[in-house]
Amino acid sequence: MISERIGHWVRGYLLSFGQVVARSGVSANALTVIGLVLNIGVAAVIAAGEARWGGALLLVASAFDMVDGAVARATGTISRFGGFLDSTLDRYSEVVVYLGVLVYLLGTGDAELGAVLVFVASAGALLISYARARAEAAGYTAAVGLVARPERVVLLALCLLLGRPLWALWVLAVATHLTALTRIVHVWRLASQEAKARPPAAAPAERP
Repeated sequence: MISERIGHWVRGYLLSFGQVVARSGVSANALTVIGLVLNIGVAAVIAAGEARWGGALLLVASAFDMVDGAVARATGTISRFGGFLDSTLDRYSEVVVYLGVLVYLLGTGDAELGAVLVFVASAGALLISYARARAEAAGYTAAVGLVARPERVVLLALCLLLGRPLWALWVLAVATHLTALTRIVHVWRLASQEAKARPPAAAPAERP
């Protein structure tokens, strides 16, 4: 993923920024909730027909998805619940923005096509996250594929700024499911390698 390649570079800057934000006393979990509220506002702006404003605000709102983690690291308050809350509310944030795009498209001549693409793209986005969560629960890593959430947000935001949300939806409808399938294949390969490396079970001893 593109985000994986630049992740280390971005985290360094975010950690410094997180230390600054942490001085305000705002907790990482509070920032996570604020991010969801902002994304609901973004969805409302898009649904109201202001696609370009929605695209710009989407980039701002999505920054909270990264800042909350930076604050948690800066303050040493990383917790399993915090990670769970962040991942769960991220899914809500993404889906509510898709809902805003859907309402926007219902007022255009692309209503039927847009509805299908929103459904397919949002389902693919959720499957990407589900595949990773299930892989990690099984003891594997699965941060592979084309479009993690940062790429999806940037693509949708840019196309909204251009007034062409359908362009993003076409790409996302395909790329999200390719990413989910990539993760499935990745975990299958890891599991197969693990099975081959495992020593065969000893045959039961024969009775005299």
